[in-house]
Amino acid sequence: MSARLCVYVCLCPFVFPAFDYGFLLHISEEALRVEALNEYLSSRSYLAGYGPSQADAEAFALLSRPPPERHVHALRWYKHIAALKPQTNDQAPECSNDHFSAKGKRVQPPWCPPEGTDISKLRLYNSLTRTKEVFVPQKGNRVLWYCCGPTVYDASHMGHARSYISFDILRRILKDYFKYDVFYCMNITDIDDKIIKRARQNYVMEQYREKKPSPSQILQDVLTARTPFKAKLAETTDPDKKQMLERLDVAVEAALGPLQVAVQSSAAGDTLQNQAQVLLEEAKDLLSDWLDSQFGSQVTENSIFSLLPKYWEGEYHKDMEALNVLPPDVLTWVSEYVPEIVAFVRRIVDNGYGYESNGSVYFDTAKFDSCPAHSYAKLVPEAVGDQKALQEGEGDLSISADRLSEKRSQNDFALWKASKPGEPSWDSPWGKGRPGWHIECSAMAGSILGQSMDIHGGGFDLRFPHHDNELAQSEAYFENDHWVRYFLHTGHLTIAGCKMSKSLKNFITIKDALAKHTARQLRLAFLMHSWKDTLDYSNNTMESAIQYERFINEFFLNVKDILRSPTDITGQFEKWEAEEIELNKSFYEKKTSVHEALCDNIDTRSALEEIRALVGQSNTYMAARRSAKLPPNRMLLQSIALYLTEMLKVTFGAIEGAEPIGFPVGGNGQDSDLENTVMPYLSVLSDFREDVRKIAREKKVTELLRLCDELRDDILPELGVRLEDRDGLPTSVKLMDKETLLKEREEKKKVIAESIYLAMAKLAKMKVKPSEMFRSETDKYSIFDEMGFPTHDAEGKELSKGLTKKLRKLYEAQEKLYNEYLQSTQNGS
Repeated sequence: MSARLCVYVCLCPFVFPAFDYGFLLHISEEALRVEALNEYLSSRSYLAGYGPSQADAEAFALLSRPPPERHVHALRWYKHIAALKPQTNDQAPECSNDHFSAKGKRVQPPWCPPEGTDISKLRLYNSLTRTKEVFVPQKGNRVLWYCCGPTVYDASHMGHARSYISFDILRRILKDYFKYDVFYCMNITDIDDKIIKRARQNYVMEQYREKKPSPSQILQDVLTARTPFKAKLAETTDPDKKQMLERLDVAVEAALGPLQVAVQSSAAGDTLQNQAQVLLEEAKDLLSDWLDSQFGSQVTENSIFSLLPKYWEGEYHKDMEALNVLPPDVLTWVSEYVPEIVAFVRRIVDNGYGYESNGSVYFDTAKFDSCPAHSYAKLVPEAVGDQKALQEGEGDLSISADRLSEKRSQNDFALWKASKPGEPSWDSPWGKGRPGWHIECSAMAGSILGQSMDIHGGGFDLRFPHHDNELAQSEAYFENDHWVRYFLHTGHLTIAGCKMSKSLKNFITIKDALAKHTARQLRLAFLMHSWKDTLDYSNNTMESAIQYERFINEFFLNVKDILRSPTDITGQFEKWEAEEIELNKSFYEKKTSVHEALCDNIDTRSALEEIRALVGQSNTYMAARRSAKLPPNRMLLQSIALYLTEMLKVTFGAIEGAEPIGFPVGGNGQDSDLENTVMPYLSVLSDFREDVRKIAREKKVTELLRLCDELRDDILPELGVRLEDRDGLPTSVKLMDKETLLKEREEKKKVIAESIYLAMAKLAKMKVKPSEMFRSETDKYSIFDEMGFPTHDAEGKELSKGLTKKLRKLYEAQEKLYNEYLQSTQNGS
């Protein structure tokens, strides 16, 4: 059988003649050869299915490269033969297009996986190494996390918010973004030296008030209490604490004077009582401290010490709910874990790392540190021996000389404290006592999470001695060296650059902060800073958060307005042009950048900047489409808005409510579906108003136009509705927070008023003739030429050349302004 091109298909009653490639041999130039081949093959037909013939192979060998695309038939044949051409032994690339079965039939080629790119791994700053470490949970996807909770003896403040909002953000990101199975445990410290002292002070002060002491008695008691207070002030070396005590002393001094005068002058009863109450209020801290020293040891009822923390714990939970902080999976109270704490202390003693002394039990730091398997102060080894920090860790009621002398070393710390008169107590093998501060967390966390946890969190100031002591006693109990794998510490919070401290009475309560800013604004402020660095709570910080919120919210409102435009089910899909492809590319890149930022120690600051850039690019795209009078791509903008809402809501906890896109409208207590409910009515109103405006412009009915503007500018903002008139496009309707709109309105009025003022000032200046501008300044100049230009100063001295040159420029500028004014009056403007 003669050579033929593969298998020729008979579409007609005749068969194509055999493939004759001989004519190609007479054409030396390959371009002409390919052209002739294409012409020849235009009348041939072939199918895949069998191996190429010898004629095909020899013709194929005449070509050095594939034919150009314009020679369709030759190129198709070339690709076909290239695919069917059998391989030789030395042609065995890993991924080849030439694949045949033993029978010559074509089969699927081997599949080669893509090389791919490296996947970013989550790294967390670990205080145990002071560097970023790859996060690896101990058991698969499960993350055991313990966080030090509040000591509840007073109102929660922004320092608490710094820690608990930050950990809420980290927890949400690990759980909802990285999809870890997080088990989060937190404690409430309701037994502590601060609580005991404050509860006693409140109790004895209340008893004092109930006795209704006379003004002279109050005066005498405050003067008596002031003596030890003055001694304490003189002994204080800490500059911040000394400043706080000095402020208190000044306030007491100011209140003492009027009462002393009133008592000495035998003033009227009402005057005396009023002055006495003022002094009692100003001196309550130093007076309650003195009363506690006199009568605190007589307080024996344990319930007195539970009422105070119970009340403030309730307030703490209300604050956390208001801040949208998720509750822990498990909450533990020291008062409920005393038996477990006693057992924990007993084992530490049995393991040789604790000792009893006068009914108290102390941790032997030297014995623990000398053990090859252990190391004391893993977090802050350089702080070992810092007696100030150690004594603060022991508590005000536990640093008396007799207590300090009970310890083998000044570096040892209390596991169990023998209770003194006026302190709550529980039974133990060592007698009546109460838990030390550090042991609480170890016993409670150990009971819930076991011998090792993945993450332990707390404030930066807890590293030493609290967390270092926790580590030591826990590893002494479990006899391991890995009670905590990753230690995370949130940064300090300052107030306008100053140190914040509850004990120094320099703090802002969470309730006070929420009275000025929303929970979302506070959270955004935290998100815009690194969780592990110092955050300065100031007007500038909050203004940045407010501006960011406004910027993001405006994007959401614009997208929702676009999505409300009517369309059928297929009309929501539009052809993607270069602009959409570019925006989508940027969308992908920004998502990647956000992911990389979160992998890098959960860098929310960089993540928010990437989100800001994405919104900016989206705004530019929408503006360009609006200028071109073209609708933007709905599906693309919806995808971006849904992603941003998901990040801000689920990942960052900055959005509450069930709205699929954007921030909720209306606030708490209002219908969560408010927007869907009222928007159809607002759209009807907007369309009607637009029709009225159109007719009013055509008929030149200015009163109707004024009423339409009044509806937009004055009436609807009071209802939380913003209308935006757009040239050549439908009016945009946006449902917003009423307070925000009213604030915007006032700012707009202020800008308009300033513009009017500047315009009037400019007009007044324009009206001044150049010849008169200097004549009124008789305190500077005394002689003028015929044009009103000054030549001598007030003392009669001739003006210098430099000053004359400067004044000449001012004169010429005024001359120009005045001429513009004359021109405008002539034109009737």
